[in-house]
Amino acid sequence: MKKLEEYVRSIPDFPKEGIIFRDITTVLQDAGGFHLAIDEMLKLLEGVDFDVVVGAESRGFIFGAPVAYELNKPLVLVRKAGKLPCETISREYELEYGTATLEMHSDSIKKGQKVVIIDDLVATGGTIECTAKLIEDLGGVVTKIICLMELKGLKGRELLKDYDLSSVIAYEGK
Repeated sequence: MKKLEEYVRSIPDFPKEGIIFRDITTVLQDAGGFHLAIDEMLKLLEGVDFDVVVGAESRGFIFGAPVAYELNKPLVLVRKAGKLPCETISREYELEYGTATLEMHSDSIKKGQKVVIIDDLVATGGTIECTAKLIEDLGGVVTKIICLMELKGLKGRELLKDYDLSSVIAYEGK
């Protein structure tokens, strides 16, 4: 049986020289790879008490949906600004060159609900931190963050030090 790392395609010098891009499309394109990715994420949730799965746009939807389905939990979406149809709350966060805004429906998390955030990648941690703060703004409690991959060299774990973060695959570099 292949290890999950064997399904991830590494592309050197993309998007710029010196960067190794970790491409998850090869995980998704292979039924066995996708199945293995979800199974490994589910293992990281064994024994975790929670009420809701939250996935951030867009790859958090890809991995969050099958996890929520398998565990019979609701799935809440965090989207880029202007994409949700009802009343929302929003937060701005820093990007490498500028800022971005994330939103979620203001009625999507109830006060005291225990939440698991699922995403494909933790790099600098900005998107996940913003997602966690939105959940907390609504009174939810982030009990666990699960990512398929972690790029340790970008130090996102330091930004997320107040949260229980687990990743299936961890790469030392950027």
